[in-house]
Amino acid sequence: MAPARVEDLLRTTGPQVLAALVRRHGRFDACEDAVQEALLAAATQWPVEGVPADPRAWLTTVARRRLTDAWRSERARRVREATVALDPAVRRTAPGADEEPPSHDDTLTLLLLCCHPALSPASQVALTLRAVGGLTTAEIAAAHLVPEATMAQRITRAKRTMRGEPFTLPSAAELPVRVAAVREVLYLVFTEGYTASGGADLVRVDLTTEAIRLARLLHALLPDDGESTGLLALMLLTDAHRAARLGADGTLVPLAEQDRTLWDPEQIAEGVGLVEAALAVHPAGPYLLQAAIAAVHAEAPTAAGTDWPQVAALYRLLDHVAPGPMVTLNRAVAVAMVSGPRAGLDLLRPLHDDPRTADHHRLWAVRAHLLERAGDEEAALDAYRRAARLTTSLPERRYLESAAGRLAPAPDARHAGT
Repeated sequence: MAPARVEDLLRTTGPQVLAALVRRHGRFDACEDAVQEALLAAATQWPVEGVPADPRAWLTTVARRRLTDAWRSERARRVREATVALDPAVRRTAPGADEEPPSHDDTLTLLLLCCHPALSPASQVALTLRAVGGLTTAEIAAAHLVPEATMAQRITRAKRTMRGEPFTLPSAAELPVRVAAVREVLYLVFTEGYTASGGADLVRVDLTTEAIRLARLLHALLPDDGESTGLLALMLLTDAHRAARLGADGTLVPLAEQDRTLWDPEQIAEGVGLVEAALAVHPAGPYLLQAAIAAVHAEAPTAAGTDWPQVAALYRLLDHVAPGPMVTLNRAVAVAMVSGPRAGLDLLRPLHDDPRTADHHRLWAVRAHLLERAGDEEAALDAYRRAARLTTSLPERRYLESAAGRLAPAPDARHAGT
């Protein structure tokens, strides 16, 4: 089997094995270390020796052996140091019995455990990418633009925090909150991948791909959850634009100027289908509403042919269901398309006094765009320049500087030839 196919198989199977071991033995940190060793062994052996008939059983056996060896070493150390006897959790979960095959519920439980409220959002993202996504610590560190040692410490602390947590589904009362946390983590992973917060690359395909894979998994586990369906649809419809977002020279291409023939028609069809099916039976929550907006854009033949009144109406509803500065920012663009740029600028005014957005490059980029449409080129130039200074994304900065250059006055004739 080709290395790429082996890697795909390991990323799919690894979380299932981890879920089975944690359910059986209860020590998340030890089980996760054992599974990582098993995955490393498989990545080394399978491309050479071939994939075993039952990959999951192979990984489970190897991981269980690693777990046994680790606990034997731990026992020996404790005896040598004459410390206290093994704690009840270790005695109760001593390995040796055959593992039960993991179920879909195990995978959902693992996702929920990685998004435990005792962890910070950053730790939830890191642990989910490591335990469920199968990314290495180095890959996660690179995605977050932090040193590998820093990310290793974050993941280690997260695993230690989870050490005493039972591997069970939350109560019925707590489950909706925990599932919402999972959705938020997957959305954060996707958005960081789709528009990287810093660096030379606009898109981190490894993150967007992994986020979509995990969103598919969540949707498969909870097919009747409208918001999980909406999240998957939103990711698919947004990611469908990927091939058109950068020009041949690496320049950012805004939505209105993209070559729509480059959009992925299969992802659009799947995303629109999910939205239509979910809206027919579920109330419109934040993710489903965002997906509906993305569907309107995806089905428009051109930017001018977009049903902007419908987009504005959906944003108005989203602003009611889940108000926030970024919703207001996007709504201002839609309102400007319906009622003119000054109407959009009016909606932006409160955001300049909001500490969450006052120095955010997106606010100043949208303001610049609307000011330019309104004919105030001098103010638009200043806003474009400020937006360029505020962003840490090189492709976005180049685009904003290009927009500013388009509006900059020609050099004074007195300086010509100097």
